[in-house]
Amino acid sequence: MNLSLSDIVPPLRWTAPSQVEPIASDPGLPDAWWQALPLDRACAAVGTGQVASRLADLTTACWAHLVLGDILPLLRFTHPEESLQTPGPRESVHDLYVDVIDKLLATEPAGEPAGAAVPPALPERPMPEIIDEIFARLDDRQRAIARDRLYFDASQHPGQGQRATLDELAQRFSVTRERIRQIERDLRDHVGEWLNGPSAAPLNAHLAWLRTRLGSAVPADDLAAAVPWHRTELITLAIPAWRFVRTLLTGYEQVDGWMIAGGADELREKTRQLFADGPRPLEEAVALVAQLGIREDVAERWLASVPQLRVMDGHVVLWPRSMGDKAEAVLAVAHAPLTPEDIQSRIGEDYSLVGIRNQLASDERFIRLDRSKYGLRRWGGEEYLGIREMIIREIERAGGEASVSTVVDNLTSRYDVSESSIRAYAGGPGFERTQRGYIRVAVPDQADAYQPRRDVSMTRRCFRSRDGRWWHRVDVNAEHLRGSGSPLPTGFAAHLGMAPGGQLTASTASGEVVISWHNQPTIGSIRNVLAEYNASEGDHVFLTVSDGGELLTRFLPAAVAGLPAINHALHLIGYTAPVASEAEGLRLIGARIGLPEGAGREEVLDRLRERGDRDILTFLP
Repeated sequence: MNLSLSDIVPPLRWTAPSQVEPIASDPGLPDAWWQALPLDRACAAVGTGQVASRLADLTTACWAHLVLGDILPLLRFTHPEESLQTPGPRESVHDLYVDVIDKLLATEPAGEPAGAAVPPALPERPMPEIIDEIFARLDDRQRAIARDRLYFDASQHPGQGQRATLDELAQRFSVTRERIRQIERDLRDHVGEWLNGPSAAPLNAHLAWLRTRLGSAVPADDLAAAVPWHRTELITLAIPAWRFVRTLLTGYEQVDGWMIAGGADELREKTRQLFADGPRPLEEAVALVAQLGIREDVAERWLASVPQLRVMDGHVVLWPRSMGDKAEAVLAVAHAPLTPEDIQSRIGEDYSLVGIRNQLASDERFIRLDRSKYGLRRWGGEEYLGIREMIIREIERAGGEASVSTVVDNLTSRYDVSESSIRAYAGGPGFERTQRGYIRVAVPDQADAYQPRRDVSMTRRCFRSRDGRWWHRVDVNAEHLRGSGSPLPTGFAAHLGMAPGGQLTASTASGEVVISWHNQPTIGSIRNVLAEYNASEGDHVFLTVSDGGELLTRFLPAAVAGLPAINHALHLIGYTAPVASEAEGLRLIGARIGLPEGAGREEVLDRLRERGDRDILTFLP
């Protein structure tokens, strides 16, 4: 069956959609189903009684002044007496509608698939010739208004200008704009009267079939290609026939190259909601959107066009705005651990590799499952914490001591780490040999444990972020850019768990960075990290090391000239958002240097002096 409800209920075609929508909408049916969905499919989805119920509600709310035969003309044949009456009690009207729809559905030819979109038989005369009859008696002015205003479609012909305005047409024909408006109204009435006459029967049958073919959403160019005669030029208007047909498909709006029944935003949101629980295989996704009235042959194109959805690796997934959410979506589709490089490639947008690595290391949704691979924490699995921590874990599992060979075998079989690296760590600080040659965790004498002279909160250029991490600010200079190592404050190194004689290896996208402590803590070259940011002298990099051994970095370009003093001070602690007052700025600085909430101005200044942050104090007279 190729008829929609609006094809058998004429008032649906002229009642404002804003009146119909709140009453006729049904959660079990797509938007504007009364126009876009064949009647038999609507009844199959929610039941004939529910369809009749929506129609009865519309009758009571919008058309109570009409006789029933004008609302549902089929009643004139099935219930002649009732068709001459205005609507009575709602239940009586509902029962009448159920009876008519049941009889209509029962007339569907046996063997014809329900909802099959088979074009109606062509009339004896070509359809464009029938349409031309509408405009045959119009004068040149009426035809120009029809061609350049009523039936103009700039989206399909971007090189042909814009739809003519009332003023342009008024000037062209030396009349008032109100006269043009009146002619336009008369043209619409003329076309409407013709459509209600017997000559329009072939075109009305075609429109009924066309709604079935189009469904809830279809690429706009599908209309022109639906049947060959759509591209035939109407002689009277010198436009292709589809442009006229398009205006008769009420209830559709054209958005971003799509013809969409009902509201585009609503249909897009309903589509997105289908994937709220996670990625779906493309084949399954196509079947899901088909339930919204979208043809399966255009479903994949529709999915690709919906904002915040992406078709990826044979799946459809919600594609949110933040980098972390996108990384989560990529991993959910892959359903396997990936390297930061893989994630960056699959996101395919302008996110730096350093930024992605920082996000993966600091976001609780992700878990490091290998030296260079991350997964989703909800998958479970053992977290990779770095070679030193993994050796400690193996020793604990073995009961407090283990042979180096066993540790090597266990770790190399599970992780992408080399035997030489494991042996180097096992022979370094933090481990000691037992009498039988095994290794165990060295337990230092607590009295001899290293205590820094200043803890990290009292250490110059160290700042705490909102997540509780302490970061050290590196002011980029020529030595950093050349690849030289640089000293780290002892308070910050101790915060990272280091002590004199110790060594910490942190991983980055471009290799490992070694932090060692001999005479003083020193970090190796960070030139590759700076190159990722295209850093220059005077820029700043804030760095720390995650629990998993990742070197986390945040880049901040040098402050621009003319920045207000308080903003310049905030820039040096890594804060770049505007503030309402100096008091707010001082509160932020206090929080970043470890002071309790509510610390006053003098407390902040005193702490900065004790720490040695003279560069910040310069901007806080």
